[in-house]
Amino acid sequence: MKAFKLAGLSLVAGVAALGMDISNNALMSGANAQETAITLDQVLQAVRRDRTATSAENREREQRFLSQRNQQQAELSRVRAQVAAAAAESTRLEAAVEENQNQIDTLDAELASKQGEFQELFGAARSAAADLNAQVERSLISTEFPGRSEDLQELAQTKQLPSEEQLRYLWETMIQQIAEQGKTSTYNAGVILANGERGTEEVTRIGPFVAFSDGKYLTLEDGRLKFLARQPAGDITAAASRVANASGDGFVRGAIDPSLGTLLGLIVETPGLRERIDQGRFIGKVILVAAALGVLLGIYKWVTLTMTAGAVRGQVRKKKASKANPLGRVMLAYENTKSDDVETVALKLDEAILKEVPKLEGGLNLVKVLAATAPLLGLLGTVIGMINTFQAITLFGTGDPQIMAGGISEALVTTVLGLVAAIPLLLLHAFASGASKRVSQILEEQSAGIIAEHAEGGRA
Repeated sequence: MKAFKLAGLSLVAGVAALGMDISNNALMSGANAQETAITLDQVLQAVRRDRTATSAENREREQRFLSQRNQQQAELSRVRAQVAAAAAESTRLEAAVEENQNQIDTLDAELASKQGEFQELFGAARSAAADLNAQVERSLISTEFPGRSEDLQELAQTKQLPSEEQLRYLWETMIQQIAEQGKTSTYNAGVILANGERGTEEVTRIGPFVAFSDGKYLTLEDGRLKFLARQPAGDITAAASRVANASGDGFVRGAIDPSLGTLLGLIVETPGLRERIDQGRFIGKVILVAAALGVLLGIYKWVTLTMTAGAVRGQVRKKKASKANPLGRVMLAYENTKSDDVETVALKLDEAILKEVPKLEGGLNLVKVLAATAPLLGLLGTVIGMINTFQAITLFGTGDPQIMAGGISEALVTTVLGLVAAIPLLLLHAFASGASKRVSQILEEQSAGIIAEHAEGGRA
């Protein structure tokens, strides 16, 4: 049926094409009337030729499809045979594994039966070797006596009876570890330098607690010595130098880490002064600038007022007035008004004192304002830090405390900076203000004395 349908379609297409040719020829006949017209027999022959070609093509396609189907069926049969063979091999291997496991269980039972009471003893030896190996691997003593871990690990993991040599080695290593914990030793060992390269340095070790080279403490990482990224305080490093340079049988005060390196490792993670200040962020820096300005101004005013007070006290003991100090300038103002009455002299002296007071008190108010502003800035930083903390909690929750640490650090550091800035500023303001008041008091006392002497002279 398919062949007939294809033939019918070909026939229709052929007739259509022939009709187009006839139409074209009919059109052309008007231009050239002498051309020969196509007959119906020729059309029928063309249709038959086309049908024959189409039938041959369809038969060829059918044969090709049948051939490919037979090949695919053969390939499917081959694959199924391989799957069956693999399944049989898997079954055989599972049986072999089970048989081998049964044989191993039998041999283990036979071994346990022959070992008898020694099984528990050697189990304790293997457990002791494993515990000692864990201690040796992270001990500073192993940097002086390397290679002990391999034999201990072999003894801890062996499934056979330990030999006498292995048991003796376990005993000797345990005694050596105990003895070296009470010794201070100096030796050459490999050290990772600051540039990342490996070198050999003279290392001094105090038991398993600390090790240092050239006064700098070392830490043990992955079985290798490495300089701490940040060294302890100066007194601790000085103790390391004293121990390294000690000689004789005397005693030298040193420093040890009873946590076997944990405390020294925390020094690296502990923020320094600069890092603490950076945690205060912008508000912290503003507080420091205000504190620096106030301290400089307060110290300057305190020093100058103290010197002025000394000059005024010296002027009290002198009769000759000097322009270099406030009292001398007040006395010079009196010299210019000796001939006036008492009220005029009093007014002139009050005017002279009023001219000196701003010079004495200038800048003190700024110091006082800065002292009052520093805690307020610290409070502002606290509020900002807590806002950042709650924002982090809102976004990320409370699962990770480190997310909240930044805001909390900012809040606390700014508070501390504000208090640290305010306390010295208040003290400086108090000292400088006291010096200013003492000078003012001397000026008023001397002015009153001058007026009294002038009044007595006038009555005389």
